[in-house]
Amino acid sequence: MSPEKIAIHTFTNQPWSIDECIENYSRAGIGGISIWRETLAGQDLKKVRIHLADSGLTPVSLVRGGFFTALSAPDRQAAIEQNLNALEEAELLGLPMIVLVCGATMGQTPEQNLEQIEAGIRALLPRAEASGIKLAIEPLHPMYAGDRSAVASLRDANVLAQRINHPLVGIAVDTFHVWWETNLEQEIQTCANNGHLFAFHICEFKPDFDHPLLDRGLPGEGVNATPRILNMIRTTDFNGLAEVEIFSRKYWAMNQQDFLTKILNSTKDL
Repeated sequence: MSPEKIAIHTFTNQPWSIDECIENYSRAGIGGISIWRETLAGQDLKKVRIHLADSGLTPVSLVRGGFFTALSAPDRQAAIEQNLNALEEAELLGLPMIVLVCGATMGQTPEQNLEQIEAGIRALLPRAEASGIKLAIEPLHPMYAGDRSAVASLRDANVLAQRINHPLVGIAVDTFHVWWETNLEQEIQTCANNGHLFAFHICEFKPDFDHPLLDRGLPGEGVNATPRILNMIRTTDFNGLAEVEIFSRKYWAMNQQDFLTKILNSTKDL
């Protein structure tokens, strides 16, 4: 896979500022960028948009919205307001999609959490329609089902997207989160056939991780599911960029130019 076929999430190179990410990705011939809200803290979004437009990078998504669940109605409403703010940021930046990590609240059943997630997404639809911004549900690995997302499989995400049944609501498939699913090829086909395959993320699951969130791998590491799942994606009509999204304290401690070279080397033969 050539560099122009991939996008990189700015949190992958967490030590870099948004300007450094834009400049270094563009210089390396990377095709696109997904921007994490943490990378935008304190930034003038209008200036970031100009820099992004001048770079030639394809703007892919804003990461992240979601976290809709809560024990109290006021807290759930506050989450919706935060997501409306994210939609405004995406519009200001010219980003066509927001990735949703949907949330889970301890003390609630999975069914309660899923009901609140659906209600939260539906509450965003009028604002999403006004701006034309897509909402991509990202299913997470089940180890996060207790406190990060009740959407714990691609099957869950497919069911949810089908229930909402809106052209702006789809799914972001991440190799780290779905590699373990035994019916994955069928679920990817279902997702694509329904018009819901909005994004594809690359990040490897390492069974011997030293941190459940911050020790993720490049293609070729861990279970190395990326080539297998990429082949499934290629049988669909998905034509988006493959997005590298890796959280790794080990790689963040490296020289980030060296890490960027590792990313390019790990994806070139995919």
